[in-house]
Amino acid sequence: MPKMKVLFLCTGNSCRSQMAEGWTRHLKSEAIEAYSAGIEKHGMNPHAIKVMAEAGVDISQHYSKTPVEIGPVQFDYVVTVCGHANEHCPIFPGQAKVVHVGFEDPPHLTKHLPDGEEKLAVYRRVRDEIRKFVETLPEGLNVMSDPKIPMDSEAVRQKVRQGYGQIAQSGGSCCGSTPTCCGSTPGASEYLAKHIGYSPEELAALPEGANMGLSCGNPNALAALQPGEVALDLGAGGGFDVFIAGKKVGPTGRAIGVDMTPEMLVKARQNIAAYRERTGLDNVEFRLGEIEHLPLADASVDVVISNCVINLSPDKSQVWREIARVLRPGGRVAVSDLALLKPLPAAIVEMVEALVGCVAGAVLASETERMAREAGLVEIRLKAKCEYIDGMVDWQDPFYRKIIAHLPAGAKPSNYVTSLEITASKSK
Repeated sequence: MPKMKVLFLCTGNSCRSQMAEGWTRHLKSEAIEAYSAGIEKHGMNPHAIKVMAEAGVDISQHYSKTPVEIGPVQFDYVVTVCGHANEHCPIFPGQAKVVHVGFEDPPHLTKHLPDGEEKLAVYRRVRDEIRKFVETLPEGLNVMSDPKIPMDSEAVRQKVRQGYGQIAQSGGSCCGSTPTCCGSTPGASEYLAKHIGYSPEELAALPEGANMGLSCGNPNALAALQPGEVALDLGAGGGFDVFIAGKKVGPTGRAIGVDMTPEMLVKARQNIAAYRERTGLDNVEFRLGEIEHLPLADASVDVVISNCVINLSPDKSQVWREIARVLRPGGRVAVSDLALLKPLPAAIVEMVEALVGCVAGAVLASETERMAREAGLVEIRLKAKCEYIDGMVDWQDPFYRKIIAHLPAGAKPSNYVTSLEITASKSK
C-alpha cells in the first residue's frame, strides 16, 4: 500500500512545520511520507532543533524551503500549521486536501524573553502539542478534512490572545473601544473592583494600570491567603490579583502569575518595579504559559486563584487537572469565573466579542463542579453572584447591549450568566 504524502506548511518553515515533519518521520514513517515547506524561507530555528533533540528527534539536517523547491510531488494532504500559511496557502495540483491545525508560534511568544529555560519551555510545550497531533495520523487527517466537523481549540486561543493583546497595548478592555469591561465611564475599573469586594486600600497600593477592569469576582478574598504561602494566579493579565496576593503572602511567601499573552506579560513585568517601591517586597513573578499547560512543577503551590479566565479556555477539564497537579497536598483553590445558569442563544456564542469578553466560553455551573471533581479536588463549593452581571448591565456597556439584543424578549443577561465563586481543595 503506498504511503500517504503529507506537506506541513508554515510561513517561514523554520520551526513548527519542521517539528511536524520531524515527528512524522520519527513516529509515522511506515504510513506517511512527510515534507515541510514555507511560504517564505527563514532558515532553521536553533531552539526548535534543540528541543527536538531533547526528545530524541534529529532535525539538524533539515533545511528551510518553499514548496517549489520540493518538486512535483502529488500530496494527499497539505497541513497548514500557522495562520499566515492558512491564509496564503498556494494552489496544489492533484487531489491534495488542505486542513489547518493552528499551533502557537514559539518565536513570537518568546520574543520578549532572554535565551534560557523559560524560552525553551515554550518550545517544548509546542513540540509536545505537535507530537500529540502527529500521533493521531493518518486517521486524524481524514476526520479533520470533513467539513461537517468543527475545528479547532487553537482558533479559540488565537482569538483570546489577540483580543487580550490589544487590551494590554491600548490600556482598554474586552469591550472593544470602551475603557473597561464594566462600563464606559471614567473610573469604571475602580468602581467594578470595589463593587465586587476589593478594598480601597488594596486598590490604592496597586501599580498604575494593573487594574484593567477584567475581573468578575475577588478570588483573593476567597483564598484567605496567609504569610509564607505560594500563590498562583491563572491568567494574570497586568498583575492585578498577583500584586494583591503578594502583599498578603508577605516577604516569606511568593505570588506567581501565568499568562499566555506576551503583551500582558510585558505589562505585568513592567509593573513589578512600582510594586517593589510601594511595598518593599520582592516576591512576585510572571511566567509565560497556557493555563492548560502550567509552567510549574508538581505539588509546588499552596493556593491557586483565577479571575474570569478559566471560562476562556477551550479545554477546561485540562485546566482543572493542571490545578490539581500543581497544588500541594492540602492546597486550595479560589476562583471567580463566569458560568451559565442555562445555555446561551447560539447567536451570542458565535460573537467574537463575547468570547473575548468571557461570556461565550462559559459553561454551566454544574459542568464546572464536575470537572473540578473529576480532576481529584474535594470540598468543592459554588456560589452564584448574579448581582455582578446586573450591575454591568446597569452601566449600559456597549458589549452587553449587543448581548441583550440577541436575548429573547424580556430576558436579561443575568437570567443566563452568573459570576461564580468556586472554592475547593486537594486531599492531604
